[in-house]
Amino acid sequence: MRVAVIGGGWAGLAAAVELVSAGVGVTVFEAARQLGGRARSVSAHGRRLDNGQHILVGAYRETLRLMQVVGNHPDRLLERMPLEIAFPGRQPAPFRLRLPRLPAPWHLAVGLLGTRGASLAEKLRAVRFMRFLQATNYRLGDDCTVAALLDRHAQHGNLRGCLWEPLCLAALNTAPEQASAQIFVNTLRDSLGSDRAATDLLLPAADLDQLFPAAAASFIAAHGGEIRLSTRVASINASFVVGGERFAAVVLATGPQQAAPLLAGNEQSGPVARLLADYRWEPIGTVYCGYPPEVRLPLPMLGLAAQGDGRFGQWAFDRGGLCGTAGVIAFVLSGSGAWEHADNPTLVAALHDELAAALGTRLPPVLWQQVIRERRATFSCRPGLPRPAARTALAGLWLAGDYVCADYPATLEAAVRSGVAAARGILLT
Repeated sequence: MRVAVIGGGWAGLAAAVELVSAGVGVTVFEAARQLGGRARSVSAHGRRLDNGQHILVGAYRETLRLMQVVGNHPDRLLERMPLEIAFPGRQPAPFRLRLPRLPAPWHLAVGLLGTRGASLAEKLRAVRFMRFLQATNYRLGDDCTVAALLDRHAQHGNLRGCLWEPLCLAALNTAPEQASAQIFVNTLRDSLGSDRAATDLLLPAADLDQLFPAAAASFIAAHGGEIRLSTRVASINASFVVGGERFAAVVLATGPQQAAPLLAGNEQSGPVARLLADYRWEPIGTVYCGYPPEVRLPLPMLGLAAQGDGRFGQWAFDRGGLCGTAGVIAFVLSGSGAWEHADNPTLVAALHDELAAALGTRLPPVLWQQVIRERRATFSCRPGLPRPAARTALAGLWLAGDYVCADYPATLEAAVRSGVAAARGILLT
């Protein structure tokens, strides 16, 4: 059996690795000149940078498993640290939450109750909120927005502004006022509500190519698979002729915006194409600023003041502490916001000032800058959003991509899980 995988992002590579591991012949077709999809590395200013600063957590079990399958050891490539969220510039007092290395659920209870910059009443309400979710097995009766869920459970103040809302925006890439509460609760179930290791932050200590795509490509080739870069697939027919060759099955592992036109040409897959055509999109911006090597952050990941009043910042990452590129700070801007309308010099200047204010110090001038804007980075993860199944009505055609993994938002783990599910579905048919 030979399978065509259309798309060389993390979902397509996960499917291909799973298939070749089982002895199936695979050809990966990727339209771009490199693998990785929306989580890839780029060259700029003589350095390897990522097109976005991705965060992994210990709950990303399938991602970690496949990294090991292809010969990468997560402990070498990921900086594991207990979940720590710090907003040093928060007013009227700095905010800091750190989960201790205690067995679950004590790590969460002790961490929440020990939070600095939140009142005792806020902490107790947060503990009750998590206990409610656990008691309902993390299932909501009806989906609503994250903002409505937080209002319903009296989650206000600094814990809302520095914990729940930033987690929602980082995980779902959708503002709490529009984001699906059920999908957000699912992420809480598998992180804060799971074992202690699941809550650990796993920050890349290497560029994204080295985490998985490069090793996956080598693994696929070593197991008899083939990868064709700069090869765009214009259509999918019922005979599964792709690139002039016939295949027994096809895994369509592109983004939903690219998948929709490929699915539209077939009567059986047309309904999925129409579903995807109605999706809305959210952007992600990553702003790299190069400072003198001595510029460091007190933590690898630092929260900036909440958005509003002309402020853009959300998170700043110290690439020197993570990847050894001293002086490089990456600012991440998730979801729609005022930052989209600012030109690059304005955005860089504002983030520079916001970081200086958060640190309470004067920063040296920025030596170089690189702004990467992904305008349609993820689907907008809204309440009740219909998600397609991996198996389509056309026998032999499977979907893979973060939008297919119905329990999760648009994350690397969702992409990897969807690829594994498609591959296993093929192996069982």
